[in-house]
Amino acid sequence: MHAASRRTFLQASAAAAAGSVLPRGWARAVPPSERVTVGFVGLGERGMHLLGEFLAEPDVQVMAVCDVEDVHYRDRTWGQGKPLGRMPAAERVQQASSSTPGLVTADFREVVARDDLDVIVVATPDHWHADCTLAAIQAGKDVYCEKPVTHRFAEGRAVCRAVEMHGAVFQTGSQQRSWPEFRRAVELVRNGVLGSLERIEVGLPSGYENAMGEATVTLPPDEAAYERWCGPAEKLPYMRARHHRWWRGHSAYGGGVLMDWIGHHNDIAHWSLDLDGTGPSRVTAEGWTRAATDVYDTPHHYTIACEYPGGVTSTISDRNQLGTRWIGSEGWIHVTRGKLTASEDRWLAADFRGGPWDLGPAVGHVRNFLDCVKTRGLCVAPAHVGHRSITPGHLGYVSHALGRSLAWDAAAQKIVDDPEAQQMLEQNPRRAGWGHT
Repeated sequence: MHAASRRTFLQASAAAAAGSVLPRGWARAVPPSERVTVGFVGLGERGMHLLGEFLAEPDVQVMAVCDVEDVHYRDRTWGQGKPLGRMPAAERVQQASSSTPGLVTADFREVVARDDLDVIVVATPDHWHADCTLAAIQAGKDVYCEKPVTHRFAEGRAVCRAVEMHGAVFQTGSQQRSWPEFRRAVELVRNGVLGSLERIEVGLPSGYENAMGEATVTLPPDEAAYERWCGPAEKLPYMRARHHRWWRGHSAYGGGVLMDWIGHHNDIAHWSLDLDGTGPSRVTAEGWTRAATDVYDTPHHYTIACEYPGGVTSTISDRNQLGTRWIGSEGWIHVTRGKLTASEDRWLAADFRGGPWDLGPAVGHVRNFLDCVKTRGLCVAPAHVGHRSITPGHLGYVSHALGRSLAWDAAAQKIVDDPEAQQMLEQNPRRAGWGHT
């Protein structure tokens, strides 16, 4: 299916690359000794966006691109919208630089095995994050991985251990930590302008209610590509409503919209409470409803109630206003993408100083990562932060499944006095033939 169209695209891409007039300053602007060599794994919508961000940095040289598909159009009709996959990515690298990627492949292991790469960027669906990341770290690479940092809780702990053991530089793609409105909100809260903090409302989007796209089971357009795409996850019957873009609606591949967004807005909540290395003391799932279709098994509506040491409570819910809201004895602050509001206008003034705690000016998320690769510093969103920010979501799934509240020992990362719940939390089902890296 689409074979002729795919051949036509690839032939046109090769011709365009061969005849293109390329900018010549890029490769010579930064000495080779100062460049960061990068390989990309996963070049769908998000991966292509990240590719553009990395290519915009003058000290980056993209030397390898990997995707299980040569070309696709996400959930769109074939040929409509921008093409995605490894061949469009290779063409984009060619157009942006004076060199082509030395490796264009469908197998991430070939990227990881290269000894001329400093960094691996992982922008696959969630169920591939851990395998790609662990293989890269074990091969001596630094990693930029999209959020949520891993699909399963046990995988998150494994990634954190590997980062520490190998001294890897790791950046989670929770880019809101590098955006000025979120940094400003965290500064205000950390400096105590709200007085006694009472509660936090973390607002996330609702999950999928109905099938997002065509739900008819068909043969995949490319059986080998679909086999590789499923990889360690269960190989469900192929349908467009559960593949590109919409895969996270099923727990085989992602954690629903809940786990897609918790690494953004709950990450900011944790940052504001200085909880980057810890977490809540109790988690309770409330009011979860399933989608109206069997295509997905992740929640449509959901609330996770959290209690934190010191008496602060939070709700993580699609019933809250999108973003993060803090309520204290002296007022409230709310931040979402592109907008910061507060009960006191003076807190939002550019010259208002709520206290001495200061994050400094915002630096681009990719730039922060590259700088840390060179200095061996700690990124703004390292692995343990990405893992801790989404842990309430993992616990929420267990609480919902068992129908009870969970006491959480954040230091030990264990559910207190509930072996059944702990066993469920640690589960990491994998398809036969796809072993851990």
